Amino acid sequence: MSYRILLIDDEENIVKGIKYNLENEGYAVDVAYDGETAVRFIADNVYNLIILDIMLPKYDGMYLLKKIRDRSSAIPVLMLTARGYDEDKVKAFEMGADDYLTKPFSIVELKARVKALLRRAYDLSTTKIDIIKNGDILIDVALRKVSVDGRVVDLTSKEFDILFLLVSNPRKTYSRDTLLEIIWGYDYYGDSRTVDVHVRRLREKIERDPGNPQYIMTKWGVGYYYNGE
Repeated sequence: MSYRILLIDDEENIVKGIKYNLENEGYAVDVAYDGETAVRFIADNVYNLIILDIMLPKYDGMYLLKKIRDRSSAIPVLMLTARGYDEDKVKAFEMGADDYLTKPFSIVELKARVKALLRRAYDLSTTKIDIIKNGDILIDVALRKVSVDGRVVDLTSKEFDILFLLVSNPRKTYSRDTLLEIIWGYDYYGDSRTVDVHVRRLREKIERDPGNPQYIMTKWGVGYYYNGE
C-alpha cells in the first residue's frame, strides 16, 4: 500500500528535509505552508496521515486539528511543534492528536513515529479476526468500527488501538509504559500521561458513567485492563 501524507508546517527548511526523507521511504507527501492551504488540501484529498505544526499563519494547528477530526476520527495526526509545554500536549491529545513531537527532533525518530502510526492504523485490517465481541463491546477489525450496546462509537486511531488491545486480552493489566510501547510502537520519549489522556477520552465515549467505568478499569499503581470475559 502506498501511503499519502500531508505535511503542514511553515518552516521551509524543515519541510524540505522531512519531505525528502519521507519520499525516500516511499510515501507520497503533499505540503501546506499555512492553515488556509491546509484546509483546502484536507477538504479535497484523502490522506493516510497528517503531520501538523501548531504555530501556523492564517489558521493555527489546533484549529486545523479540529477540522481534521470533524472530517475523520481515524486519520493519524502527528503534532510537530516547537512548543513543548505540557498543557499544549494535553490539549492536543484531548482534541484527538495521536502523537506529539517537539522540535528540534531527529529525522530517524520522526520516521519511526510515522511508521508506527501507519502500522497501527492500517495493519490491523490484515488480521484473520473479523469481529471481536466481548460483553456489550463489538469491534469490526477490518473496518476499525466500534459499537457499544448497538450504539456506534467514533474513536480516534489510538483510542481504537487501545480498546482493541484491551478487549482482545480481557482482565490482563497493561502498565502505562507497556501501552506506550505496544500502541505507539517505539520507545516513547514523552510521559505516561499520554496514555491517561487517551484512556479518559475512550471512557467518555464508551462508558455510561466515565467516572465509574464498567469496561476500562484501573488497577491502581499498575495500569489498565478490560473488565470482560
